[in-house]
Amino acid sequence: MVRRNRPRIRFADRVFWLTLRRVWSRWAEVLVIVKPETVVGWHRAGLRLYWQRLSRRGMRRGRPVMAGEVRDLIRRMAAENQWRAPRIHGELLRLGFKVSERTVSRHMRGLPSRPESRQNWRTFMKNHREVIAAMDFFTVPTASFRLLYVLFVIRHGRRDIAHWNITEHPSARWVSQQLREAFPYNSTSRYLVFDRDAIFSAEVARAVRSMSIEPTRTSYRSPSQNGVAERFIGTLRRELLDHIIVLNDRHLHRLLGEYIGYYLKDRTHLALDKDSPWARPVERRSARSAVVHARPRVGGLHHRYCWRAAA
Repeated sequence: MVRRNRPRIRFADRVFWLTLRRVWSRWAEVLVIVKPETVVGWHRAGLRLYWQRLSRRGMRRGRPVMAGEVRDLIRRMAAENQWRAPRIHGELLRLGFKVSERTVSRHMRGLPSRPESRQNWRTFMKNHREVIAAMDFFTVPTASFRLLYVLFVIRHGRRDIAHWNITEHPSARWVSQQLREAFPYNSTSRYLVFDRDAIFSAEVARAVRSMSIEPTRTSYRSPSQNGVAERFIGTLRRELLDHIIVLNDRHLHRLLGEYIGYYLKDRTHLALDKDSPWARPVERRSARSAVVHARPRVGGLHHRYCWRAAA
């Protein structure tokens, strides 16, 4: 029979450990060199270092990160349209972006579930500009400090002036008469935009409806809703009224007549693809010897340029 050699524990050591066990209940913890929690902590730290190295080397694993350009485009399409993920995904595919519909849907979670469905004024104007006209007043002081009122009607389609007139004492009846002259029978305009000036009273609205035109008032203190008319007033002031002193109503009538003729026939407009309201034709150079000639307009404030045979 084989006897195993067991280490002998001295009596003093046995007394020491028994005494320590009675005095300190956690005496066994000091005998463990490495605890399980320590091993788990080492593993997590090593995992972090592993992924940090992969990131630095450009060896990122998993699904590729969506470019910021695509994320911004998704938000833009959702804000500008009433589209959901399938429609936006289709537009992205047509633009050459390789992205899944599920990814598009995930990036739309933080956006409003449905954008504002009501059309704004800009959309309304664009969709109906061929049948929209607008009217407005502006004032011109004379040399003797009299105040003249100018009423004009402008069509949105070609930005052409349908009618204008001058008065010193505007009234609703006078405005109604001007509208009858501005919109003859079988007029193509279906909407008339104007602000909430006291002169544009209920009598004016009734006169507009009698011509089979729908009156459309802008909101209070919102000149941008009648932007075409306001822009014409600003153009007229910058290009004519800021450079002259009006003597009387006859003087103003002559100046406005000359400028509006130049505005309709000669002046190019950005909104009309650099054309004039009355479709100014393109002049070709007739001969090599032809030179560009300047024709003065509005007393020389503006010019129209055309080809002219050299003398």
